[in-house]
Amino acid sequence: MTPVLAALSGFALVALALAVVWAVQLKTRNAGMVDPVWSWSMGFLAVWYAIFGSAAAETRLVLGLLGGIWGLRLGSHLFIRNAGKPEDARYAKFRAEWGAKANFNMFWFFQFQALVAWALSVGFLVVAYRPGDSHVTALGLGVAIWLVAVIGESVADAQMERFRTDPSTKGQVMDRGLWRYSRHPNYFFESLHWVAYLPLAFGSPYGWVTLLPAVLMAWLLLKMSGVPILEAHLVQSRPGYADYMRRTSVFIPWPPKS
Repeated sequence: MTPVLAALSGFALVALALAVVWAVQLKTRNAGMVDPVWSWSMGFLAVWYAIFGSAAAETRLVLGLLGGIWGLRLGSHLFIRNAGKPEDARYAKFRAEWGAKANFNMFWFFQFQALVAWALSVGFLVVAYRPGDSHVTALGLGVAIWLVAVIGESVADAQMERFRTDPSTKGQVMDRGLWRYSRHPNYFFESLHWVAYLPLAFGSPYGWVTLLPAVLMAWLLLKMSGVPILEAHLVQSRPGYADYMRRTSVFIPWPPKS
């Protein structure tokens, strides 16, 4: 399969999956399921490109494993976190603001997320179709970055989940563990994850393209759907969060200000 055909078919399948999620939320009135399905779709794209790519077998195997496991872990975490819960504040806000056009706008919002997933997956695509063999050192470096990123994000998620489910911390600000050094360590490690595919693309004339997903993900989280909406809500709902913002790095883990 050519890179263009693999990319177009992958986008069509992800767009279809998110259209199904949109149809389900018409009945449930809860759009939160789009988050785990989006993550699973990203992992699917890594495996999809790995199967049909033309790179060396070991390169495609590493790509499929790294991307697939990452997407499976993140999607499963989000599914467990959201299951049985009220609609995420972000989507509830959109639904309220859109009013009578909520269903129409939500459909195209979901399709925009499919487009974002497709844009991010260009890193997977470049690796899957890179010419020649990947050096074992490059593969090892990619795996090392991936491990740091996925373990870091998993630890941050676990710390936050324990905090959220502990009755003694209800209404407090999470400033422990990794969250002492970054207001959003999960976002930082999520963005770092995308850097793991750069070493896998060494030797490809388009290897530099694998940096774009990391930059795009960081921008989306910091400027679009992540930090702005979440922190606007937390400042209003959590006493002490404004002070936490003043002393704690927003993204890169760093010692807090006194």
